[in-house]
Amino acid sequence: MKNIVMAITGASGALYAQRLAQCIVESGAHLHLVISPLGRRLLFDELGIRRVTIETLLGRPASNATLYSYQDVGARIASGSFLTDGMVICPCSSNTLGAVAAGTGGSLITRAASVTLKEARRLVIVHREMPCSPIELENMLRLSRAGAIICPANPGYYLLPQTVGDLVDFVVGKVLDLLAIPHGLHTRWSPGAAAGAPEFSDDAGEAE
Repeated sequence: MKNIVMAITGASGALYAQRLAQCIVESGAHLHLVISPLGRRLLFDELGIRRVTIETLLGRPASNATLYSYQDVGARIASGSFLTDGMVICPCSSNTLGAVAAGTGGSLITRAASVTLKEARRLVIVHREMPCSPIELENMLRLSRAGAIICPANPGYYLLPQTVGDLVDFVVGKVLDLLAIPHGLHTRWSPGAAAGAPEFSDDAGEAE
């Protein structure tokens, strides 16, 4: 069984977090979940979840999911001796981005992220805020150099999404790929998707 650590922080994008958590659990992996105080506020503001539990977030009970206290820096996921298959912060606020880039360990989220990096395990940062200041870009570069993967929540449109759920699934599918978790979400480009499209010439002399 895979062990995946997931953190939810206070950047808009609760639908990404909920769908990703559901897919991780449905894959059979064990979800180790941490939610910041502003992440809890986010789940209330965007999903109407007043009391966050595994059941209220996923919509059902799950024996392969554990919810940890944000301040419990003594939890097992704060130790490198606890073997995990990666960590994802989704959505990741700029505040959390900066704290992780600085290497602080004042919360379970930042401590678990630091452990993930020092153990050379996969850390996926799903940054959701825009635009980005030079400070945020430098933090992203610092984390990328340390081994993290910066995966902004930027859905593609080449699969012709019809619903908000389609856009959410596109981003979630990309994250699942980065965590090496199999899924059946419709996220992959295929030339057949453009079947019937007209031919486009690359002749520089053709009139525009």
